[in-house]
Amino acid sequence: MTLLVLGSTGTLGRQIVRKALNEGFNVKCLVRNFRKAAFLKEWGAELIYGDLSIPETIPLSLLGVTALVDCSTLRINDFYNVNIVDLNAKYILIESAIKAKVRRFVFFSIFNASLYKEVKFLRSKVMIENRIKKSGLNFTIFCIPGFFQGLIPQYALPILDRKPVWITSESSIISYVSTQDVSSIAIKSLSISQFNNKYLPIAGNKNWKSSDVIQICELTSGRRANIKQVPLYILNLIQNIIKIFQWSSNISDRLEFTNVLSRGYYANADMKEILYILKLNFDEIEPLELYLKEYFERIMKKVREMNDEVLSNNKDYNNDSDF
Repeated sequence: MTLLVLGSTGTLGRQIVRKALNEGFNVKCLVRNFRKAAFLKEWGAELIYGDLSIPETIPLSLLGVTALVDCSTLRINDFYNVNIVDLNAKYILIESAIKAKVRRFVFFSIFNASLYKEVKFLRSKVMIENRIKKSGLNFTIFCIPGFFQGLIPQYALPILDRKPVWITSESSIISYVSTQDVSSIAIKSLSISQFNNKYLPIAGNKNWKSSDVIQICELTSGRRANIKQVPLYILNLIQNIIKIFQWSSNISDRLEFTNVLSRGYYANADMKEILYILKLNFDEIEPLELYLKEYFERIMKKVREMNDEVLSNNKDYNNDSDF
């Protein structure tokens, strides 16, 4: 089976590529920058030039492709292009997949996106979902509440660097999941007919509030978090002010999404159907506690190694200075 992966250099995309190659798939990656994607070629994937903002590059990339996995997402600093990148180009991608007779179209969306259509990013996801469902393609749409990896810059790194951890409220409950588990499930789904025309959530085995995640980071890192809470009315005020200026619309959109989280984003998804089809148990899904523990252990090990190297260099310098 020949698999085309979009967004292959991203957090989820690279895991999809690695897992697919390990499972014996012939993997093609649609990339804009061959140098940035060189590591994928070293793994054994074939690189094909393409850019979702240049729709004419899309059809040729599907030549000989059996299945398509779309991990691509909106470029966070390019919100003005949301209609081009996440709608027009995605519609062309879907039409091209139909003409190329792709046997399976896998798309990753956001859990409960339809409940928050006031956010452009989430509204575009829902529109793409609807177009895929009407396309006649065999599709699988996986909805993700949130990735473990996204918690690193949000909580872990500020705690390690002794910088403020900014939060809004305790109303959101999210069952974060590892990209490795998501990629494993997605690749397995390609060879199982029970995943045809399915809309399924992939979630972790526990629900988390921001305070819970911060507490784990504190316990595993041995450092206290400097928590700063932003009142909701201030967030709304800032968002309304910056909407006036066109150049700051991307900031406003990001704050709009933050506003959703602060008002209460409930992503405690039930993935019993996936576990049943794949004959998996919940305890086979990586827990967040273990992921963060291993992350901090790796960081602390590197810090110790760097300190040892500095001490060793200082000792050598002092010995040399005696002569």
